[in-house]
Amino acid sequence: MFKSPSKLLYALERLGLFVVFTLEVFKWTFKRPNRFRILTAHVEKMGVASIPIIVLSSFAIGMIISLQLVNVLGMFRAEPLAGSAVGITMARELAPIMTALMLIAKNGSAITAEIGTMRISEQIDAMETMSVHPIQYLVVPRVWAAVIVFPLLTAMANVIGIAGSYVVSVWYKSVDKASFLFELYRMVNPKDVYSGLIKSVVLGLIVGLISCFYGYYVQGGSKAVGDATTRSVVAASVTILVADFIMTDILLKVMFGSQF
Repeated sequence: MFKSPSKLLYALERLGLFVVFTLEVFKWTFKRPNRFRILTAHVEKMGVASIPIIVLSSFAIGMIISLQLVNVLGMFRAEPLAGSAVGITMARELAPIMTALMLIAKNGSAITAEIGTMRISEQIDAMETMSVHPIQYLVVPRVWAAVIVFPLLTAMANVIGIAGSYVVSVWYKSVDKASFLFELYRMVNPKDVYSGLIKSVVLGLIVGLISCFYGYYVQGGSKAVGDATTRSVVAASVTILVADFIMTDILLKVMFGSQF
């Protein structure tokens, strides 16, 4: 199906197939029967089960960044600004990107492997013979579960990252608590948080679509599933970084103007 005389044609075929796949997902989203129970099950699987890794990673990142910032800002007697710097950085960039990368590794790879295994074991073909559309049953709930889960975990990562910054700055580096909190509330505004949440919604959609796409179109045996999982993780990771750059440029102009 995908045999082409050149890698360029192969890439264009895959890109066109991905566009068609995405349109099919949106089309089947609004058709009955609604798979609400399956959606909630995937929200629990992606979201609740991912809380520990998001808490640990965001807390560690908040601590590490604060440790560096307090030492650098100490040269200017501006140690209390460490909290606001971490808050802005986490809200705008680190929280959505870190959450997306963690969930790609944990959930995106699992989605590709699950759907890919169902493809090579002919379970997807069996669904079609029973008049159950596999995109509606398998793909749509997973994609929209990712869209729901990503902003929720991103919001959690913001809070936990600032908590890590507080622990290092105030408890370990003896930064004045009142000054730390004052600068945090003064510098971090709702637009910073909103921009990160907007990014996380888009990144969740991208990760869900790419993970399902690579699993849905697996061809071959068990080795093909492993290869598809690897390609899925790489493609999703690179795509979210490119998408983040584009969204950052747009949001800086729309929401912040010339403010950085």
